[in-house]
Amino acid sequence: MTAPLVIFDLDGTLIDTAPDLVASLNHTIAAADLEPVTYADLTHLVGQGARVMIRRAFELREQPLSDEAAEPLLQRFLAHYKAEMPGASRPYPGLIEAMERLEEAGMRLAVCTNKLEELAIPLIGKLGLSDRFVTVTGGDTFPVRKPDAGHLLGTIEKAGARPEATVMIGDSINDILAARNAGIPSIAVTFGYSDVPVEDLQPDHVMTHFSELTGELVRRLLSRETQAPH
Repeated sequence: MTAPLVIFDLDGTLIDTAPDLVASLNHTIAAADLEPVTYADLTHLVGQGARVMIRRAFELREQPLSDEAAEPLLQRFLAHYKAEMPGASRPYPGLIEAMERLEEAGMRLAVCTNKLEELAIPLIGKLGLSDRFVTVTGGDTFPVRKPDAGHLLGTIEKAGARPEATVMIGDSINDILAARNAGIPSIAVTFGYSDVPVEDLQPDHVMTHFSELTGELVRRLLSRETQAPH
């Protein structure tokens, strides 16, 4: 029997990365003489990838941004973010203990993020978390990304797991929709980067702190899924 797999989103779920993402964004748009933005200006866009953040910053400042101009700005962002990593980014409170509980319960862990692999994998490594995960997939690992079910299903396959024995944990609509599209139960965390209350996204469970994440909760969600009519 395949061990249950718990898949985590990265930004806003595992790691509070917002301060470093906003810092790198402001470094980037300074090259175009744009005024700095704040996390409040971006909220949910923090988890949507650098390209989206850069474009949104230009929209906020009512400045045009062509595709040709966007590419060097993206490279400027990536260079700054990688050079400063991990910066102020830290795991959310209770995460390490929660992962230890899941591992002790015989569960395996993975990451499925829309962040580029070249940013996600080094960040996880620099925070000393690499050994926790059987696989890490990014927004460029497959031809599709969350909320497409293929991103989650591809992650499950790489982990050697089965969809019916998998739970997804995330903070945004992309995570909850991806889980729904893949037919797997979802847990939404309230402390991430969603621009709407996560309860409105209708996840299978809402969690306010990692102290609530237990093997029992995961097994209960999986049991509920197998009993649900299809």
